[in-house]
Amino acid sequence: MIRSGPIRVKVFPMQAVIPPELKIDVSVQPLVLSDATLSRADGAVVLLEKKAGLVQAVDQLPQAAVWRKLLRAHQRSGQESPILVTRLSNRSQTLVVVGFVKPGATGFERLDLAGKLAREVLKPGVTRLHIHANEFTAPGERAAALEAVLAAVLAHAAPMPEQKSKPTVAHDLAHVHIADRHSALYDRSRAIAAGNHLARWLATLPPNVLDSIGYRAALQKLARREGWSFRFYGIGQLEKLGAGAFLAVARANPHRGAGIVRLGYRPKRSRPTGASRGATGIALVGKGICFDTGGINLKPHRGMYTMHGDMQGSSVAVGSLLALTRLEAPYPIDCWLAITENQIGPNAFRPQEIVRALNGVTIQVVHSDAEGRMVLADTLTLASREKPRFVLDFATLTGACVNALTDRYAGAFTNRAGLHDWLQQAGRRSGERVWCFPMDEDFDTELECPGADVLQCTLDSKGDHILASRFLSRFVETTVPWVHVDLAPSERKGGLAHVPTEMTGFGVRYAVHLLSDAAELDRQLRSLP
Repeated sequence: MIRSGPIRVKVFPMQAVIPPELKIDVSVQPLVLSDATLSRADGAVVLLEKKAGLVQAVDQLPQAAVWRKLLRAHQRSGQESPILVTRLSNRSQTLVVVGFVKPGATGFERLDLAGKLAREVLKPGVTRLHIHANEFTAPGERAAALEAVLAAVLAHAAPMPEQKSKPTVAHDLAHVHIADRHSALYDRSRAIAAGNHLARWLATLPPNVLDSIGYRAALQKLARREGWSFRFYGIGQLEKLGAGAFLAVARANPHRGAGIVRLGYRPKRSRPTGASRGATGIALVGKGICFDTGGINLKPHRGMYTMHGDMQGSSVAVGSLLALTRLEAPYPIDCWLAITENQIGPNAFRPQEIVRALNGVTIQVVHSDAEGRMVLADTLTLASREKPRFVLDFATLTGACVNALTDRYAGAFTNRAGLHDWLQQAGRRSGERVWCFPMDEDFDTELECPGADVLQCTLDSKGDHILASRFLSRFVETTVPWVHVDLAPSERKGGLAHVPTEMTGFGVRYAVHLLSDAAELDRQLRSLP
């Protein structure tokens, strides 16, 4: 059984840069679906497997006549997969929402349905929520569907920062009871929800609250709370190291508060004798541009409007670190965050400049709005020099990736093509879908430059998501397996799947599904040539 303290709902000031903990009591215990059980809840979600005979499925529900009537009304309206909603005539007037899950549903399909169900059930007055499911045909499908609903409920219940004269009315949810036997799956769901909430909260904060200086202070406070180590590579130290790619982007800032943050998690328990080497050495890396004007190649207004969210690579990386910490990951993790603004001003870096990155590679600047690959270049150098077993970086890097995949899939790129199946399968399982793009060496001819080792980018956007990844690969030690995730779905009007907010926090759930199984990670890495 999982327990946490009672919910405490209040209005949070804009200056709260770290989100409040979502204190909803979650318990897991078998419960028979009955009138008596439902009468003890203010709201309930009931999942049924969508088979040929939906009428037979609803006949298994308490007060079946009510559900048959609702179902027939939906069927007459032509809806194929109805969501049935009613209040039962019991002492609690329980609000019950019934959803139909198709057999063999993908992770995304489960989450998408769960998001719709959560939207219907999280109403004022719903303090105690039950989540039930009848039996499913395939093993594991029932638990996966229940977990998706919990993920959606927690995502919808998580507050977002605001400063209104009349604050948004908070939900009343205090208790969630899941009718199941085993709690481990739901422990993971709660950890992911905490990490996703952190990622979305940070990305939603306005740029006059979350600037480089405020971000660094927030991360330092978060590190103290979570027991992480904290190190900051400031402008002075980066100058001594020769991190010219990062420094070029930070040059126009009116402050010297930019830099690279390194957070470190170490497991409390030592690895047992004979444990897999895969339980060591993970590096998470994130692009943290707190506001992106485009620099001297200034963005138009529409393109700049939500550029306070250009730090979502970093917020997803630190959100993933939080989730893995809550799950007590058995291996050490370092999280490297490249934090700066990309400002406009007399000191802004310009096209045709040549700068030298931390690893000695010289870069000819083409466009100041391709700043993300510049700050990541030096950050990936620092991270990969530590010889981690695996590097995973996140960035809102290119519009080309959005054009290729829309805002529903993320692009994945790796210097180990043998990982493609594993990377895409993790996306299918998690419901945060990724698609692997090619990384052949001949793409490098597009970035050849007579005056420097490499062009920053090309003058057009043709294949820029691939060329950006080829550029980044120059700054990763060749012996280190590396995956770059271009976060095309990081921002989507109306949210995505189970997440209702425009800033989606996409990537935290994916990272946890990819990395939480140390044995599988080790197997994948050992299989590489």
